[in-house]
Amino acid sequence: MIYSSSRFSRFAKWTARATGHPAAFIAAAFIVVAWALAGPIFKFSDTWQLVINTGTTIATFLMVFLIQNTQNRDSHSVQLKLDELIRAIEGAHNAFLDLEGLEEADLERFRLRYENLARTARAAIGRGDLDTGTPEIGTD
Repeated sequence: MIYSSSRFSRFAKWTARATGHPAAFIAAAFIVVAWALAGPIFKFSDTWQLVINTGTTIATFLMVFLIQNTQNRDSHSVQLKLDELIRAIEGAHNAFLDLEGLEEADLERFRLRYENLARTARAAIGRGDLDTGTPEIGTD
């Protein structure tokens, strides 16, 4: 089925949402405050410091992968939505479908074309002309 997702994807999405919630921040802040208050009890020992260092390192390490998974899926879905808009709009350049697969040099050429188009449009506004329409972006 097209809308099914793996257990890991569902877990990553749920975790990203849960850890981005204000309650998660409050819980993390509470843990840090409790750790700091426990400092005098443990005489600010190396073990006391190791507890917070180890805990935060492990949490950070695991969260990087979960958040990256969520970001990758979000990025892919946005790209697909943009591709669909390009495909569906009459006059849109279908060559722009799947641009994210191009090499950096090719993307830079496209960016420069649009930069030039924007410069031309701003100059038109400066002359009192309209900057609307669908001008061609030119070719190499």
